[in-house]
Amino acid sequence: MILKAENLKNIADSGKVTVPLPSFAQLPEKVLQFGTGVLLRGLPDYFIHKANQAGVFNGRIVVVKSTDQGDTSAFEKQNNLYTLCVRGIEAGKTVEENLICAAISRVLSATSQWQQILEFAANPELEVVISNTTEVGIQLVEDSVQAQPPVSFPGKLLAVLLARYQAFAGDTTKGLLILPTELIPDNGTRLKEIIVQLATQQQLDSNFLNWLTESTIFCNTLVDRIVPGKPEVTKLAALEAELGYHDDLLTMSEVYRLWAIEGNERVQQVLTFAAIDEGVKIAPDITIYRELKLRLLNGTHTLSCGLAFLAGLATVKQAMDQELMAEFISQLMQHEMALAIPYPVESKTALDFSRKVLDRFRNPHLEHHWLSITMNYTSKLKMRVIPVLQRYYDLFHEVPERIALGFAAYLRFMQVTEQENNKYYGNFAGNRYLVNDDKAAFFYELHQQPDKVNLVPVILQNQELWGINLSTLPGFSAAVHKYLNHLNEIGALNSLRKVGLTKVSKKTQV
Repeated sequence: MILKAENLKNIADSGKVTVPLPSFAQLPEKVLQFGTGVLLRGLPDYFIHKANQAGVFNGRIVVVKSTDQGDTSAFEKQNNLYTLCVRGIEAGKTVEENLICAAISRVLSATSQWQQILEFAANPELEVVISNTTEVGIQLVEDSVQAQPPVSFPGKLLAVLLARYQAFAGDTTKGLLILPTELIPDNGTRLKEIIVQLATQQQLDSNFLNWLTESTIFCNTLVDRIVPGKPEVTKLAALEAELGYHDDLLTMSEVYRLWAIEGNERVQQVLTFAAIDEGVKIAPDITIYRELKLRLLNGTHTLSCGLAFLAGLATVKQAMDQELMAEFISQLMQHEMALAIPYPVESKTALDFSRKVLDRFRNPHLEHHWLSITMNYTSKLKMRVIPVLQRYYDLFHEVPERIALGFAAYLRFMQVTEQENNKYYGNFAGNRYLVNDDKAAFFYELHQQPDKVNLVPVILQNQELWGINLSTLPGFSAAVHKYLNHLNEIGALNSLRKVGLTKVSKKTQV
């Protein structure tokens, strides 16, 4: 049995999965979505489905497949239904949930069905546009709004907006709400700038430009949910055997979800689905959500990746199962990073977010490899950690010991000793590993020097790497040098024991 509308009654009898209400097929199409990827299916589409089930948003999604790669046959064969398998830990409790999502009404190909997409732009029920075309998608390229279709995502969106403007003769109440989810800062602001610039280049009517800027709302958003997609063959077969049907679109997702949307009362009035899940946050300023994620999740990952890898722990889950490493990660996040976020954050908010992050790190269903997290190690440290380090010193005037150990692990990991086929490698305890960092060549040259000088101050002083001279922070260079010696002499796990003996300063406890 395959997943399709006519089989839902039989599937419901199993009790293994939550099926959609029969009325889903009668809901109007209210959303145009650019992108068929798993993140969209696992986050925005999930929220809309959940709201529809609660009788709140009551609208389905028309999906635009923008690229020629792959096809839409799986969606057509399954009446656009797909299974979302949610796995993870929330508030310390294991969550396992299977549900069939019915938010998508149809999938259209931009290449072969562009005219149908423009016709949908004239639908009075349409209110929202969602996109996830990767970061590369939000760029200004030479394009024509008259092309069938335009080559770029901004070009396609501009053509849709122009078609809507013409269909409703410039009615100011027919502007759309644009929600890009691409992972770039101020994604809505950037997309609007490109759209306006493209419209100007195309010499489009000034009245349309006014409608575009006044009646159409571009929201900055932030999405955060790990959606691995379809599991490997063995796990997929076991899941399908449990569910009792075959699903080519089955998607795995962690339980944590966040969609932060920058918006006003009008945005709240349109996005009624926000009321049914605390994972949707609509606020005039979403900087706090970006900062919490960047510092506590991403920053902690960055400071832990080298240390965990050197300790022989391959994945984040393995690290959380190792007592010393788990304690390090927890104290680093809650007693150093959380207290020095360079943005006003209440300690309760930071602590609550950090607990959720720790639950995510413990998720047994995700295999997040530390070595992959070391990619672009240097730039990640500069962006995610250095502002926190500076803020910590401003507040507490002392060395953050766990940040110092994380920095020492970075320096040890970046001891590049081999170059082969334009790739760079390090070696620790007899294990050779790839250093995938744009500064790898710099570190390779540094470690080829014959004299064994102390490179810690040399690297910390390098303002091209960090934007500031880190050796001016009192005691930081000495602490990093101490922990680097520990790593070389007694290994990563014993270094963790050493820092574990360093009590958290009372004045920095959450």
